This record gives sequence, C-alpha cells and structure tokens, in this order.
Amino acid sequence: MMIYQHEKKVGLLAGWGRYPLILAEKLTDAGFEVHCLGIHGHADAELKRVCQAYVSVSPTRVGRQLRYMRKHGITLATMAGKIFKTRLFRRGVWLRHIPDRVFVKYYHRHFFVKSKDNNDDALLTVAVNMFADYGIRFAPATDFVPELLVKQGTLTKRALNSSQLADLKFAWELARQMGKLDIGQSVVVKNRAVLAIEAVEGTDECIRRAGQLCPAGGFTIVKVAKPQQDMRFDVPTVGVGTIKAMRDAGGKVLVIEADKTIVLDQQDMTALADQFGIIIVATSDAMFEDTCSEAA
Repeated sequence: MMIYQHEKKVGLLAGWGRYPLILAEKLTDAGFEVHCLGIHGHADAELKRVCQAYVSVSPTRVGRQLRYMRKHGITLATMAGKIFKTRLFRRGVWLRHIPDRVFVKYYHRHFFVKSKDNNDDALLTVAVNMFADYGIRFAPATDFVPELLVKQGTLTKRALNSSQLADLKFAWELARQMGKLDIGQSVVVKNRAVLAIEAVEGTDECIRRAGQLCPAGGFTIVKVAKPQQDMRFDVPTVGVGTIKAMRDAGGKVLVIEADKTIVLDQQDMTALADQFGIIIVATSDAMFEDTCSEAA
C-alpha cells in the first residue's frame, strides 16, 4: 500500500459480496477517502456507512461514473465484487438498463455490432482502459489487502486421501486449460470424471449443478486463476458462502491456488469447513508436486 501513499482519494467500483466491504474498511482505516460507486442491484448497502461517499450506479451508464470521479478529483480506483453477467442475457435488458453514449462508444463492438468477444477479460479490459482514457488508473484491490491472498498449505484439520489426491491431479490441469480459454475458474470432478465446469453462472451455481448431477456427493472442486490473470479484476475469490454451497451440494474437497486466490473471512471459512468435514487445500503450479507428496 506504500506505493499509493501520496494518494488521498480512492474510487471503489463495488459489485456483489463481502469483498468490497472488507476492502472499503481497509482503505478507510489506512486513511484514504473512499468514493464508492456501487453497482445497482449488486453492492452491499453497508458500503454507505463505511465509505466517505457512496453513489448507486447502473453498469451501462458509465458516463456518470466517469464524471463523478473527475468531479471529485479521483485519479486512482480499484474494483471488487462479483457482477452477475447472466443478467446481460435476460430479455429486455437494454430497456431496463439503457446504455449511455459513453457505454456505446466503448462497448458497441461487444454488445451491438457483436464483432468482439464478451468473455470476462475482454469486457473488463475495456472498462479499465475506458477509465484510463479519462485519467483514472485502476490498481489491483489486492495491493490494498494482500493479506487476503491465501498461502500454500492445507487450511483444514483433515487432509486429502489417495482418491481425492487423484481427483486433484486430474482436475488441476483441466482448470488451468479452462482458465487459459477464459471460460471459467472452477472444475468439479469425482473419480476422475468431470461433473461440471464453471461458465457464466459462477462458482457457487457450478457447485450446485454438480450436486444435482451427483446426488451421492463426495466430489472435488478445483478453482484456479487464469494463466494470464490480470490482478486488477476477476481474481478467484472464495469464502463462507462457498463452503455452504459445498455442504448443500455434497462437495468434500476445495482446492484453490495459493497467492492468487482471495479468501474472505478465512478463520470463519475454515472453521465451518472443519464442522462440515470439508477439506481445503491451497497449492500452486510451482508447489504442486510438494502438495501431492504431502498428501500421499
């Protein structure tokens, strides 16, 4: 955070979940004046209490977002929280969220002409480049809360057995390939058979779908960053909600990427996992063989 010590204001583009709230609290404690742009229908109302200023914004009225930041002299911003991309595919979406001229200027090839991809990296890269054109640079949220990036090791009391280890080895490379294609971050397997692959629905829904397809449960979820991961956005994130989704669906193992995955409320999450008999392991490409040796 020292590299931003000359900045007094930070713009926070907030989506769904606890991550924006935790980030806002950390920024405020560090002495920043936090101006939050909360995505309508996504952002937690508690942000109004924590931040020095809060404005609810539509994801397609980006001109207002840019004008707000420029008016308040904000040149540094960050983003956190999930945006439910599935809402873009609802009927009448452009009538409910009428785009402004700035949105059309930057996104017309994605949503209207449809000559560009609509994967997460493509859309979010346009967003950060758009803000940069107006003198606002986006920094990775993890620069402000590096302690949320999980360290390598088995986080829970229970460790992997030989069958779960085999599923980990099988799923790790699959998840890597899915990330390389920017399809999703998570793969769910059991007995080296793929049950579900995350796409636009998000990790929790992917886990629930796996539970429907495998009512016996006992499956493994592997969630990794993309090989080309831009730490400014779409960083893998897990928390208490992930463990509850696993409990409800019958998942038994969660494998996440060390130093590239945000873990929210880690103490509460691991305690809940231990209570439900769920194993959490954090590993990486560099440490993968050591993880496998320890599990064996």
